Amino acid sequence: MRPQYYTAAKILRKARESALQGRTEEAVREYQRGINLLRTLPPENARDVLLSHLYLAHYQTLVLEEKTREVALESLHLGVSYARSTRDPLARAVAEECMSGANVQL
Repeated sequence: MRPQYYTAAKILRKARESALQGRTEEAVREYQRGINLLRTLPPENARDVLLSHLYLAHYQTLVLEEKTREVALESLHLGVSYARSTRDPLARAVAEECMSGANVQL
């Protein structure tokens, strides 16, 4: 596995911890950092699974702020797309949970 995947997984964990502690801005920066890192790599399943989790966690953090609804919905759309393409059961379950709470049709 590429070292960038380990870095992205650490970024995801750190961002989730920040979000849970109410440090939304820090969490959003970390999610974006992880997304940017992974988007420099060629497509493959492991990358796409991580991107799905990063985008969906980004959505879950942003959805609480009304002023960022459009950005949140874009993250939801991308996270769901990656989850569907990877066929990863956990990513798909998170995507379904996000979709059911979003009340939107993508």
